[in-house]
Amino acid sequence: MKILPQSRAGALWRFLLAAVIIISGTAATTAVAGLLQVQQLAQDLSVGVAIPHAKITIANPGDPQTLLLIGSDHRAGEPFKYANTDTMMLVRLNPNSQTINVMSVPRDLRVQIPGFGISKLNAAYSLGGPNLLIKTIQQNVFPGFHPNHILDVNFGGFSKLINAIGCVYADVDHRYYNNTALTNYSSINIQPGYQRLCGTDALAFVRFRHTDSDLVRNARQQDFIRWAKEQYSLSALVSNRDRLLRIFGANVETDADLRSADGLQNLFQLVAFSDGHTIKQIRFPATLANCTAGGQTPCYVTSDPVAEAGAYRAFMRPTTQGAAARAKSPGKSVAAHRAKIDTSGLVADPADGRSQAAALRRAGLPVYFPRLIASGSGYCSDQTSLCPLEVPSPGSYPRAYPLRDRSRRPYPAYRMTLVLNSLLGQYYGVEGTTWQHPPLLDKPSGTKVVAGKKLLLFAQGGALVDVAWRTPGAVYWISNTLTGDIPNRQMVDIAASLMH
Repeated sequence: MKILPQSRAGALWRFLLAAVIIISGTAATTAVAGLLQVQQLAQDLSVGVAIPHAKITIANPGDPQTLLLIGSDHRAGEPFKYANTDTMMLVRLNPNSQTINVMSVPRDLRVQIPGFGISKLNAAYSLGGPNLLIKTIQQNVFPGFHPNHILDVNFGGFSKLINAIGCVYADVDHRYYNNTALTNYSSINIQPGYQRLCGTDALAFVRFRHTDSDLVRNARQQDFIRWAKEQYSLSALVSNRDRLLRIFGANVETDADLRSADGLQNLFQLVAFSDGHTIKQIRFPATLANCTAGGQTPCYVTSDPVAEAGAYRAFMRPTTQGAAARAKSPGKSVAAHRAKIDTSGLVADPADGRSQAAALRRAGLPVYFPRLIASGSGYCSDQTSLCPLEVPSPGSYPRAYPLRDRSRRPYPAYRMTLVLNSLLGQYYGVEGTTWQHPPLLDKPSGTKVVAGKKLLLFAQGGALVDVAWRTPGAVYWISNTLTGDIPNRQMVDIAASLMH
C-alpha cells in the first residue's frame, strides 16, 4: 500500500468553485443596488432543472455554509441511472475564516452504499443521484456532513466555461495520448510543456486517468483550476458576466433554494465576506492499493476513520490570519540564503542532461538543465521506454516548441520531462522560454538565493509547486510532480543546479 501525498489534491470542479465565487462576488456587489438585480440573476441561473428533493440544510443569513460540488455527465431532468461523476468536492465558506476551505473526496473510495452494498463512492451518484451520494458520505465518511447547497455541473458546461474565459495556460507534466476508437477511455492528444488549453482539450486533460490514479487526477484538476483562477482578474470576468451566467445556468443543476432570490442573496453576502481570501486545500487521508501488481478489480481507495474525522474537523475549522499566512509560505525547510547546494536526496546526472540539451540544440534559446535530479528519477527520452508512450511521439521527450502569448506571438520554449514513478503519475519537469512573464510566474510566494542564483518560489499550502530562475533573455523553472512528491529543499536545490 502507498499513501499518496495530496498537497495539491483537488477536483476538476474547483473551476465551478471559481465560477461561483466570481459570479457570486459580482452579484454581491450589484445586489446592494436592489433586489431586482438579484432576481434577474436567479432567473439566469434557473434556465435548467433544480435537483429534485435535494437533501440540504438551509443556513441562516450570515452563517457559515458548506457546498457540495459535483462534476458529472448527467443531463438535467433525466434519471441519474448510468450517470457518472468524476469527483466530489466540499467547500466551506465562513465569514470568520481567512481562507475558503476545500476538500475532495475520492470517487474510488470504498464505501457501503445504503441499500446496495459495497462499491466505489461514485456509484452512489449513479444509483441515486446527489441525495444518495450525500447519505453515503454521511454514513461512511463524515457523519456530521450536512450540505447547505448542491451544485452539479456537466462536462459540456466545463468546456464552454473554459472557452468563455479565453482558455487557460497549463503546465502539462508529460505526454498525454489516447485513441478512444481503440480503448474505452476518452481521446486525448496533448504534448508536454507550458501551453494554452481550450475547450475539449482542457476537459480531456483534467479528466484523464488512463495511466494513473484517481488521486493523481484530483491533483491535476487542482493545478488546472489554480492556473485558471490566477490567470484571469475579477474585472475581466465581470465584463463577461452575462455570458458566464447563461452557460452556468444551462449546465449546472442546483438545489431549488439556490435558484431563488433569497437563497442567492444569502450566499452572495457570505461570498462578499470571503472576497480576497485564499483557498486552503484540506488533504483527504486516502490510501491507494497497488492494484496493478495485485490484479485487483475494482481498485479501491481506502481511508482510516480516525484520519477522516481529523480531516473533516480541519475542513470545518476557520483559519486565523496567522495560520493563513503560514499556509502560503514555503516554510523553514528552505534556507533564506545558502552558498552551497545540499545534495542529500539528489543524484548527479549531467550526462543525461547534456544528451537532452543536445537534442534541443535548435530550440532557439540557451538550454539549461539541472546537474542534480531527484534520487530514483530519470529523464524521459524518445529513445527509451522509461516513460510510457501509447503512440510513437518523436519530439516529445525532450520537446522544443513555440509558446504563444495571449496575442499569439510565438516565443521559443522547451520542456524536459523527468519521471519518478510512471504508474503513480509522478512526473516533474524543466521548462525554459524567452517569454519572460508567462502567467504561471506572475505571483511568486518569495525568493531565495542559493549558489549565487536568485530563485523565485511558488508555493501552495506551504509546498513548492514551481521554482524559477531568470536570465537576461529567458526564464527557466522546475515544476514539481502533480502530487508534490519532491520536498521543498530538493526543489530549490534542483533549480539552483541549473547549468548550460
